[in-house]
Amino acid sequence: MSEAPDPEVVELATKIFDLARRGQTEALVAYVDAGVPANLTNDRGDSLVMLAAYHGHAETVRALLARGAEADRINDRGQTPLAGAVFKGEEDVIRALLDGGADPSAGTPSAVDTARMFGKAELLKLFGAD
Repeated sequence: MSEAPDPEVVELATKIFDLARRGQTEALVAYVDAGVPANLTNDRGDSLVMLAAYHGHAETVRALLARGAEADRINDRGQTPLAGAVFKGEEDVIRALLDGGADPSAGTPSAVDTARMFGKAELLKLFGAD
């Protein structure tokens, strides 16, 4: 039987995920620089990069990637940050992720599949897909 998580740890993790969602880059990277894993994920497998990407925070995405976060970390539903950014129409985030090495064909649906679903021809060209 596993122990219940420490409430203080849960509270801190919740705060860190909120910083990613809000794009509070400076505060978030201070935690990462102090030892919080750049690939920290929540109970749904969403990474800090996923949360920042989905909420449109390109600067936060870049800062996390620069600190070793994975651009293609797949969540529990098979989604990547890039596919989420395509779904939300976050062009700055899409470019930040691509600059960070994100693979447009990773995940289910992939960023390519998502761009096709929503008829985003300009993104398909950017991804090298037609």
